[in-house]
Amino acid sequence: MNTTMASIIKVDKAATSRIQEVDMNNLDFGRCFTDHMFEMQYESNAWKTAHVKPFGPIQITPALNVLHYGQAVFEGMKAFYVDEHHINLFRPDVHHARFNRSCRRMCIPETSYEVFIEALETLIRLDAAWVPQKRGTALYIRPFIFANEDYLAARVSSTYAYHIIMSPVGAYYAEGFNPVSLTTSPDFVRAVPGGTGEAKTAGNYAASFLPAQQAQQDGFTQVLWLDAIEHKYIEEVGTMNIHFLIDDTLVTPSLSGSVLSGITRDSVIQLAKQWEYEVQERRVSIDEIMQASADGRLKEVFGSGTAAVISPVGLIAHKGQEIQIGNGKIGPLAERLYDTITGIQYGQIEDRFGWTHPVTLHP
Repeated sequence: MNTTMASIIKVDKAATSRIQEVDMNNLDFGRCFTDHMFEMQYESNAWKTAHVKPFGPIQITPALNVLHYGQAVFEGMKAFYVDEHHINLFRPDVHHARFNRSCRRMCIPETSYEVFIEALETLIRLDAAWVPQKRGTALYIRPFIFANEDYLAARVSSTYAYHIIMSPVGAYYAEGFNPVSLTTSPDFVRAVPGGTGEAKTAGNYAASFLPAQQAQQDGFTQVLWLDAIEHKYIEEVGTMNIHFLIDDTLVTPSLSGSVLSGITRDSVIQLAKQWEYEVQERRVSIDEIMQASADGRLKEVFGSGTAAVISPVGLIAHKGQEIQIGNGKIGPLAERLYDTITGIQYGQIEDRFGWTHPVTLHP
């Protein structure tokens, strides 16, 4: 392998590329991975040498701390093809800030933005050919840190592994940009105030799989989570935040300590304010939404998240009752938000918010 030095990262280039094995016109979400990955180890109270290397297996032992106690966090972000000379990262600074907040909650050492952005730029320049060019596709980026001490004790690990892997992806939901269906869960909750709901940690997702599986068996796309205390206030969906257009007011469940602070959620709120919608971040009950639908005031419902960007909701089920939203069609606000956010991401609309971080490719 040819070894070179970036400003702060050691780089080992893959001898050959695997890209010819991938059908870039038929991409599943998160199934194939680019030629390179980032790796950095934490030990003796410090992060050690940062390293970009060929993608491949990592060696672990059965005593690995994270396998038994779940001390792990991750992020999900995307890069977008602009032209042959530029790739756009979307809001990497905000993603990194949330990454560190998750680390703090899970007693994992924080990382510097300098290393984070250098790693992303290095990986993207090496694997630029893996960034799909068709609208609706992107390069999904997964930074993650996990406890890797070989020690069976229920305590904070003393060592960690930090990786970034990347995957060319198509649409997250099988429905694409068509309305999805949601149902509340009578038996399960996602998170409680004071718990880990606002951290992007692995266990949150594992705990949601059973109710999500049951929802899918009943014909729904995902679970619409209610709060754990009164089981009446809407919090989020399994893989995205949720928004309601009631009359001309955009209502979004507030960040209560058990809701993930979505980057796309924040982008939606900023855009809606710029477009002079009344915007409310507050507690919103499922009963209020069912009544707004009955009164003809519920105009649109849609989710927001990195994976799906904007996901229109066409149906909500709760305690045996179902409401249809928008006659199964995509609402004008959801469509405008999707077109605007993706337009900014692909460099086709002016970025007035400073959300994109362009990566200039070597000629």
